[in-house]
Amino acid sequence: MADDAPLAPQKSKNGLQRISKALGYSLQGLRAAVRHEAAFRQELLLVTPLAIAAPFVARGAWELVALWGVLVALLVVELLNSALEALADAISIEHHPLLGRAKDLGSAAVLLTLLFGALVWGVALGRLLG
Repeated sequence: MADDAPLAPQKSKNGLQRISKALGYSLQGLRAAVRHEAAFRQELLLVTPLAIAAPFVARGAWELVALWGVLVALLVVELLNSALEALADAISIEHHPLLGRAKDLGSAAVLLTLLFGALVWGVALGRLLG
């Protein structure tokens, strides 16, 4: 894109203004996820106590980063899956094989993230208890 190309009206050139607006949009997204996405709320209920427990489970700093990292990854993947589902529903609420596949792929991404998180937490807990 050329430097002299016009920006979309919602885009700002000012770095601080852009960062401020981006933060506002991100907070709107988090509020929307809490309000409208049951899966996100359920995962928050899972993640919150685990995040609090992580410093007591972790053997060191890197293990703590791993335990918190898989929790953050789960929420990130769920947000992306919810965004994909919202976009698919905005395109059409009628059954379409490609939209259905997109939703299934997003769901599979959440499942894999959950399984990986369970593995990481299982290894840490097994080491702690064993």
